[in-house]
This record gives sequence, structure tokens and C-alpha cells, in this order.
Amino acid sequence: FQAWSYFRRRKFRQCADLCSQLLERPPGEQIIYLVTRRYFTFYFIFIQAAWSLKTRALTEMVYVDEIDMDQEGIAEVVLDENAIAQVARPGTSLKLPGTSQGGGPSPAVRPVTQSGRPITGFVRPSTQSGRPSTMEQAIKTPRTALTARPITSASGRYVRLGTASMLTNPDGPFINLSRLNLAKYAQKPKLAKALFEYIFHHENDVKNALDLAALATEHAQFKDWWWKVQIGKCYYRLGLYREAEKQFKSALKQQDMVDTILYLAKVYLRLDQPVTALNLFKQGLDRFPGEVTLICGIARIYEEMNNISSSAEYYKDVLKQDNTHVEAIACIGSNHFYSDQPEIALRFYRRLLQMGVYNCQLFNNLGLCCFYAQQYDMTLSSFERALFLAENEEETADVWYNLGHVAVGIGDLNLAYQCFKLTLVNNNDYAEAYNNLAVLEMRKGHVEQARALLQTASSLAPHLYEPHFNFAILSEKVGDLQRSYTAAQKSEEAFPGHVDTQQLIKQLKQHFAML
Repeated sequence: FQAWSYFRRRKFRQCADLCSQLLERPPGEQIIYLVTRRYFTFYFIFIQAAWSLKTRALTEMVYVDEIDMDQEGIAEVVLDENAIAQVARPGTSLKLPGTSQGGGPSPAVRPVTQSGRPITGFVRPSTQSGRPSTMEQAIKTPRTALTARPITSASGRYVRLGTASMLTNPDGPFINLSRLNLAKYAQKPKLAKALFEYIFHHENDVKNALDLAALATEHAQFKDWWWKVQIGKCYYRLGLYREAEKQFKSALKQQDMVDTILYLAKVYLRLDQPVTALNLFKQGLDRFPGEVTLICGIARIYEEMNNISSSAEYYKDVLKQDNTHVEAIACIGSNHFYSDQPEIALRFYRRLLQMGVYNCQLFNNLGLCCFYAQQYDMTLSSFERALFLAENEEETADVWYNLGHVAVGIGDLNLAYQCFKLTLVNNNDYAEAYNNLAVLEMRKGHVEQARALLQTASSLAPHLYEPHFNFAILSEKVGDLQRSYTAAQKSEEAFPGHVDTQQLIKQLKQHFAML
């Protein structure tokens, strides 16, 4: 009972230690007052309870929610063979978000990520990595949150997430999976479910977990929806998305569950079928009206497809159901900021502050909103607080970069130069800072330094159009027309609707025609 109390209070380490002590005791020390005939039966049940509780405690220590954990690594992105159509119709693919007909903001107004999606107001696992077009770009740019190494395949990442399992038992693994008789455990539903979650989350042994789930489903005569969902999760981990889809659909026929809908939508998004996922979410809302996770899922898909207006409407619907939903508040605030409404964005970010969100990113956004809303008295104090709360060098670099923009806005170019330099001190891969430093160098007449900085920015972030366009203008001024034309083409590829790039290409073509 004490171990169970620890478990309910989420003190999993103490719970596991206490269960270990119970399991290590010899039978004679456990229950000496029982009649011999009842003794072994009771002791066996007692051992099962302690074993099951320890299994659940160890699982909870390393548990990762499969619904939100969705990072695509180099292997999944570059070697993806699950695409339905290589040339998708407009508005039907996440790989080509610029083809959406939703009238999203242009890159001139709202910055975009490497994959071409507009920057969101809330960092989600699926938005931390892009969809690079080449292996070289994949190795260079998609990075985990705090390390310099690229995101590897999903299975490797889950192994790293589960490395805590090696620390849980210094004497060796709690359960030796190679010696388990899975068929025997599959016939005991209560033990089988705890064992499956231990194998799947703690040991990250997807194959054995799949074998156990298949045997348990067979024992349940294929009538238990829970096991079908677990088989679908195993197939998803193994990259067998069509098989996972079948299992989730079968589970939904037996039992309508919100989690199953979310898992199935994940499969469709990985197959690059956002329209199918949208339809699934809307069907789910018919059966579960007002379910926040389903409405939020629709809003995320619209945002990734660059349909910002529809996304904002659904995020507002989320707030009608749950007015403390941090993601919805942050995304609506970000949308208002990039729609040239900093005063309204400020209200949303202040709401987050009132809710208890207290971090570097929030004060960074508050500082920008105050500056563009002309509330200058609060601007610098917000940025000072953001610098104080920064937890790593990347966050510090973001604050200094925004301070550089503030300095440019008030006309203090020397301060702006120092701020952008400090940005690069904290994060040497900050392409936007290289671009802005190049502009300041150009104003000083340092052409060669400006060209070098622009080339660095272009190589670090080929999805940004500004470094390509600035390099094209600079090369055209010094008479290097060929390099100017090449850079202008890259700028047009990154931002097809940029009028200045189109005019520059037109002028260069006239020059070439005269030659």
C-alpha cells in the first residue's frame, strides 16, 4: 500500500525501490500467519501485484506521449518512400505549403522556416525539423533543441529518450526480455498491458512489444480495441504506416476514442495527406463536439499549410472551449503581430503572463510588441528580463537579434551593429544576423565584408530570400552580373512573388541580351 501511495503521488523512484525490496524478500518473511493451503496462492498474487506495480513505475519514469512526440529525422525525411504523389495538387500537401490557396502572409511580412512554412507562435515537436530537399541540407540544418547534432531517425531518438532505463537498475535489467514466454503473459490481460507498456516505452523493443500485442489480440479474439491501438503504434514506429492505418481504423470501429483519432491523423500527416487528416478531425468533432485536441489539430494543419486565416479561426474556437490553452493564445498573438496589430498581440501575451507563463520567449515577444506598439517605456525592461531568463545561448541570441532590430528602428546603427555581433557570439549559425550585419557593412562602404557575410547567410539559410537578393544587388553594383543573376534566381525560388527580384532579373536579362 505504501508503494501504491508513492505511485499515485508520482514518486516513481521510491515506488520502484519499495517494490524491489518486496520482490527480493524470501517467501517466508512475507506472510507467515496464513494457513498453508492458502499461502502459495496469496503469495503468488502478491508477487504479481508488486511486479506489475514496479513495471508501471519504471514505465512512467521514461514515458513519452506518442501523440505529441513526432519528430522527423534525416532518415524519415530524405529517404521517405511513402509519398502518394510527387507533384501534389495545390493546397493538398505539407511539403509544398506555399501552394495553399488560403492567402497566407508572404515571407516579406512573416518569416518562414526551412520547409517554407510560416513561423508559428508555439514550438511543437513536429515544427522543430524541416523538410530539407538535399542530404547536405538535412545534415547541416535540422538540429535538436540544444545540441549541434542533426536529428537522427525516430527509433534512434526514442532510444536516447529511454536512456534513463539504464540508470533504473544498476544490477541489470528488471525483466530479461529474451527469456520471456510472451504467449503465457498474453493470456493474462492485466499483466500483459503493463508488460507491453514497459517493453514499448522503457526498453524501446518495438519488435517484442508487437509480438506481445499480436498474441494478446489473438487471445482476446480480436475484440479488444486497446490492443489494436498498440499494434498500430508499433507499426507506426517501424514505418509501416498503411498497416498502422488499418489497425487504428479497426480500433475506431470497435470503440470511438479521441486518442485513436489523433493517432490515425498522425499517420495521414506522415503520408502527406493533410486533407484526409482534416476530414478525420471534422468527423471526430461530430462525435465529440467541442473536443479541444481535435480543434487544435485542425488549426495546426491549416497553419502548416499556410492557411493562416482558417488556422486563426480554429484557434479562437479552441479558446471558446478552453480559455487557458497556451498554444492557441500564443498562435493567435503571433498572427496578430505579423498582421501589423501589435497592440492586440500584446493583450494575448499579457494573458499568458497572467496565467503564470514566465520564460525568455514570452518576454522577448512582449518587448517586440511594446516597441511596435510605441510603448517604449516597457520595451527595454522586457528585453532585460528576457536576457535574465534565457536558459541557453540560442535564446540569448534571439534576444540580442531583436534588440538589434529595435536599435535599427530608433536609428542607432552602432548599437545595432554591436547587438548583431553579440547575436553571432551566442549563436554562430544565425543567418538573419549575418544578413543584417552585411547591410550595415554596406552602409559603411565595406563591400567585400558585406559580400562575405551575405554568402555565409545564404549557405546557412537557403530558404531565406533576403541574403540571396542582397547579394544579387551587391554583385550587380560591382559589375559581377553572372553571380548577381544566379543569386537573383535563388531569391525568386525562395520567394516567387518578390517584385524587386523580378525587376532585377529583368534588368540582368536585358544586359545579357545587349552583350
